[in-house]
Amino acid sequence: MLSVFDHGAPEPCPTPFNLARHVLARAGSAPGKLALSVLGPQGAQNWTYADLHDAVRATGTGLLQAGLAPGDIVLMRLGNTVDFPIAYLGAIAAGLVPVPTSSQLTEAETRKMIDELSIAAVLRDPEVACAAHPRTIVLSELRAMRELPPCDWHMGDPNRLAYVVYTSGTSGSPRAVAHAHRAIWARRMMVDGWYGLTPDDRLLHAGAFNWTYTLGTGLMDPWTLGATALIPQPGTDLAEIPALLDQYEATIFAAAPGVYRKFLTEGESLTLPALRHGLSAGEKLSTHLLDMWTQATGTPLYEAYGMTECSTFISSSPMHPARGEALGQPQDGRRVAILGPDGPVPQGEEGVIAVHRDDPGLMLGYLNAPDEAAARFRGDWFLTGDLGAMAVDGQISYLGRDDDMMNAGGYRVSPLEVEIALAGHPGVTQVGVAEVEVKEDVCIIAAFYTGPRELDDADLGAYVSDKLARYKQPRAFVHLPALPCSANGKLLRRALPAYFKAKTS
Repeated sequence: MLSVFDHGAPEPCPTPFNLARHVLARAGSAPGKLALSVLGPQGAQNWTYADLHDAVRATGTGLLQAGLAPGDIVLMRLGNTVDFPIAYLGAIAAGLVPVPTSSQLTEAETRKMIDELSIAAVLRDPEVACAAHPRTIVLSELRAMRELPPCDWHMGDPNRLAYVVYTSGTSGSPRAVAHAHRAIWARRMMVDGWYGLTPDDRLLHAGAFNWTYTLGTGLMDPWTLGATALIPQPGTDLAEIPALLDQYEATIFAAAPGVYRKFLTEGESLTLPALRHGLSAGEKLSTHLLDMWTQATGTPLYEAYGMTECSTFISSSPMHPARGEALGQPQDGRRVAILGPDGPVPQGEEGVIAVHRDDPGLMLGYLNAPDEAAARFRGDWFLTGDLGAMAVDGQISYLGRDDDMMNAGGYRVSPLEVEIALAGHPGVTQVGVAEVEVKEDVCIIAAFYTGPRELDDADLGAYVSDKLARYKQPRAFVHLPALPCSANGKLLRRALPAYFKAKTS
């Protein structure tokens, strides 16, 4: 048997359609239900479904009154507050195309985005770094818009552009991933395929409002189903999360593995009587961390695999727990294959994880690199760049990357992008970047360089601080007499971690 999972296509997305309208549809039947609580040790800031619905549609009106028109692309430079999802959904409600971005991006990084996408306006918190733009709508103006009447939902083809998310490209230049309105419809497959979510659940996500993992799993998916989203207030220490889970009776907890790692202590137990299970995504969950969570809480932890281009489509769940060290299985409605050079490989053999081009959650393409998007396809299959193997029962094991891409706290980072930023330093003649393990389950980005002499780490860190977001910046620098290269002079990035181990051992 070949490594192909295909249990039939999902129900087609209705038309006409609007992503924001779909997310907030529960406001019609349960306007007074609690949709969001922003949690703090002294209390919570609460939003009902009616509150969110009204704020989103009023923001849509304000953006249109500001001179923007459906189809305009707006860059979001907002902080970790509830203003972020309200502005995001407000833009989509009015037919605009928001570009959600991490507040860690530098001014230089945002300048490239503004130029590349011909941004019509920037929605900005003045405290968040951003290149200058002639049409900037500041946070105070966005908040004032909530007093306006509601906008009409901008309805249309579910395949039209809804939002853009940047991801690191293998070429070293971040790529603008274009998603359609139907992307939110595709996420319905995650409800049973990963979350085990019901309208009665209280899902606490440990991420920031302006992270796409939080935006999807922590906010929009619970709202779509009519559940309650719980988000810790900005600045909450990760060590406080267990107390918040208990105090606010969270039934499901979602975070990246690094968050679990930071508040789990070997042998320590956590008393969380309301919690049913946890969710993990963003990077590979280790068996060690999974065991620590299970021992500490007595509850299971379900992992999901996905990417910016297609969200999550392989996962374990209460209905289909993972077997052994497998990720889980493709969600019902997904078509997934493990490919070799000539197509799907036999079950059990290694190949590249691929998702079918007809998946409703798959991107429309890369706005700035259509040729690179086309190169990601092999026939009808979109190549993820990750290696895996499919068992006879459909469970898929993750076997690593097929390229040199790195993972920094749930963000994929191209080593080329970091190398380009460092290469201009006058004391660096050659540079290579790789992900290295500093202790069990903990990896960092390390830069290896050659030059006349060893440079001060703080100086190198300062040099890239205004060129790269914090999560892209190397945490360690290693001076070498020469970098490992192949016979034809190509840098061997996968050989670099061994030099880090040699230096630190």
